[in-house]
This record gives sequence, C-alpha cells and structure tokens, in this order.
Amino acid sequence: MDWIPLLFVTFKALVLGVGMFFAIKWHYDKGKTTNEKRAVLRGAGTAAAIFVLALLGLGLFTLVLVRKLGLDMSI
Repeated sequence: MDWIPLLFVTFKALVLGVGMFFAIKWHYDKGKTTNEKRAVLRGAGTAAAIFVLALLGLGLFTLVLVRKLGLDMSI
C-alpha cells in the first residue's frame, strides 16, 4: 500500500513535466512563425472595444432595471 502514493506522484510529475515541455515548445514555435504586430494590435483593439461595449451595455441594463424597479439611487 505504500507504493501507491509514490507511483501516483511520479506519474503526476512526469505528465506535468511533459505537458509543460510541449506547452513551452508550442509557444516558442508559434512566436517564431508569427511576428505580425499589426494583427496582434488589431486583436487587442477588438478585444478592448468588445469589453467597453459590454461594460456600457451592462451599465445601461442596470440603469433601466433600477428605474423600472423604482429603487432610489440618489447620492
């Protein structure tokens, strides 16, 4: 019964080590092939715009809901 934790910990370390190796290798290989700054900036800008629009929509939804429920939001 004492060999089970040793076996599982060894297996877990091996699997995580192999996974980390391939994750680092994949990111390194991907970084070498794509050096297009324009595409990265466009993607970041799109993500930021979607975030701002979602935040604005949530704020407007909250404002409409508060007014519809008749809650007092005065400071």
